[in-house]
Amino acid sequence: MEQKYSTLVDSIKAKHPDAIDASEQLYDIPCIHVNKEHMKALVMDLKESFGFNFLTDLTVVHYPDNKGQELCGSYLFHNWIENVRLRMKVFIATEDNHLPSLVGAFKAANWLEREAFDNFGVLYDEHPDLRRILNMDEMDYHPLLKQYALEDESRRDKDDTFFGR
Repeated sequence: MEQKYSTLVDSIKAKHPDAIDASEQLYDIPCIHVNKEHMKALVMDLKESFGFNFLTDLTVVHYPDNKGQELCGSYLFHNWIENVRLRMKVFIATEDNHLPSLVGAFKAANWLEREAFDNFGVLYDEHPDLRRILNMDEMDYHPLLKQYALEDESRRDKDDTFFGR
């Protein structure tokens, strides 16, 4: 099975040598790291030439300590015919938080991109209706960005000395 995956990644790298920065095997799913300039063309080719006809998931992960690449767009594609999955990661900076929209290729990307925008602030270029989907319009922040401490450090009852530690 792993041979099938490495052949798939090698085929994608051969066809798009400038698009892929790195690759890895995460459990039983191959993962490619793609630069955003080549992302849209690569995704269209994944759909048309490699048979990845379903966008299973799209999300964002925030790595605040990863300077210049704080946000990671994570996409999971599925080729139903051959029952193969492929994860694609695109790292971007918080200052340049734009990614190309995949709504033109996958209709499911519409709501998934809106959710990622709402929670992480990623702007999807050419999205047909990029607006909040879960949170109130009045919110001026994106709740899943790791910008705030997990605990309120001013609370006295959270002091470990009260618990014998």
